[in-house]
Amino acid sequence: MNGLKDKVIIVTGGAGGIGGATCKRLAKEGAKVAVFDMNLDAAQQIVDEIKSAGGIALAIECDITNKEVVDQAVETTEAKLGKIDGLVNNAGWDIFKPFIQSTPDEWEKLIQINLVGMLNMHHAVLKGMVERNKGAIVNIASDAARVGSSGEAVYSACKGGLLSFSKTLAREHSRNNITVNVICPGPTDTALLAGVTQGAANPEKLREAFTRAIPLGRLGQPDDLASSIAFFLSDDASFITGQVLSVSGGLTMNG
Repeated sequence: MNGLKDKVIIVTGGAGGIGGATCKRLAKEGAKVAVFDMNLDAAQQIVDEIKSAGGIALAIECDITNKEVVDQAVETTEAKLGKIDGLVNNAGWDIFKPFIQSTPDEWEKLIQINLVGMLNMHHAVLKGMVERNKGAIVNIASDAARVGSSGEAVYSACKGGLLSFSKTLAREHSRNNITVNVICPGPTDTALLAGVTQGAANPEKLREAFTRAIPLGRLGQPDDLASSIAFFLSDDASFITGQVLSVSGGLTMNG
């Protein structure tokens, strides 16, 4: 892809399935990657893999729900890798249960991680992007935000908010040459999906149902998402902003 070499890109949740695959794909394209994650050891493992392949990466422990921590993590990234060119808001958390069985504590955790955390990240990087008059942001939402998903009411609400927020920022910062786009994964074979299905009465049956519902006949894999994320960050997508792309094997077809 064009224009990723030497760009400094932050990936939140960078030690997870989609996040780790994205970090490695970006590094393969020549980007300098900051792997933000609550699990520093897991983030360092991703960094070690990238470095062993000849890439450049930095592991940073970061709780995205804490604005002070986020601001410091961004400062550290810029001090060690350079000014931020790109941001991937990938970190997320979900729980699978009907809304009336959920609790306010669970709502708060869902909102803090899936909505407030990405607000903190945008706020920390956008000012610098505006000053430099360039940047690319990719937000990872969910097809649950587009069509709803039983058992994921609050999660869907957060991801729906992310869609609207992203489109607004795309309008606000188009004059600053900053693109903001959204990717909506369908069911993807990650630890997050495993955690969600464990909340069901029959996890294996739910997993099979997800697979049967996908026209291409399989669950998504982290690399399926990584390539789309890399595209939106690259110069090949420099004239694309405010768009939402489902990467779901055809589970949802929006036009």
